[in-house]
Amino acid sequence: MKKIIYTLLIIALFSSCSEYQKAIKSEDVEVKIKEATKKYEAGKYEKAIRLFEQISPVVKGKPEAENVFYMFSQSYYKTEQYYLSGYQFESFAALYPKSKNAEEADFLGAKSYSKLSPVYSLDQVDTDKAINKLQNFINKYPNSQYLADANVVVKELREKLEKKAFEIAKQYNTIEDYKPAIKALDNFIADYPGTPYKEQAMFYKLNASYQLAINSVPSKMEDRLNFAKAAQEALINFNSNTEYKKIADQMLVRIDKDLQQFSK
Repeated sequence: MKKIIYTLLIIALFSSCSEYQKAIKSEDVEVKIKEATKKYEAGKYEKAIRLFEQISPVVKGKPEAENVFYMFSQSYYKTEQYYLSGYQFESFAALYPKSKNAEEADFLGAKSYSKLSPVYSLDQVDTDKAINKLQNFINKYPNSQYLADANVVVKELREKLEKKAFEIAKQYNTIEDYKPAIKALDNFIADYPGTPYKEQAMFYKLNASYQLAINSVPSKMEDRLNFAKAAQEALINFNSNTEYKKIADQMLVRIDKDLQQFSK
């Protein structure tokens, strides 16, 4: 009995492969659509894609095209080919704005671009593009069933841009380029007032201001010391129990000591 079942499975497998190969080589579009749909529904998206690529130029403008292009888009998405799925879903939504799948296509098209967003340390062109596309979706479908998901993705992408901006500003301080550091950190705090990195940014601004002041030429030292003192006070006012309190207080002692020479 086991041998019979095994034999039948082998026959079924070869039969399935044979049907697929026949569909690939066939000139009959209906045969291709039938086999592509079969592979799609079975989750064999790579094979379905190969057939959809053959079918799509032929069925444009025909009644069956809507379903073909929807499955084609989904197949790219499910195989993580996000450049292609983004393009296909956008094309689908533009071609079939009244389709029952149009809203989903708009969402998955935008979400495809979010999947292309790299780690924060790399160029964020795709991140900006994804945010714009998702925001357009949110504006277009304010009551969408996908709204919560879209907002979550937008939040994650914006946090990535925020992290990159912070790291760039922080880097100036790390390489001891203090004037650009102060400017970059001020810009970061202004651009992201609610950022979780605000305390760190305020400390790095203090450090940059302090280092610039104590190593300054005499003619500029007083102003720079007072600027550093204001940065120290701003940090402590923001969080009196900051993790940087000990070093900030040590900086203040040095600042006040150096300022005494200007009060004589």
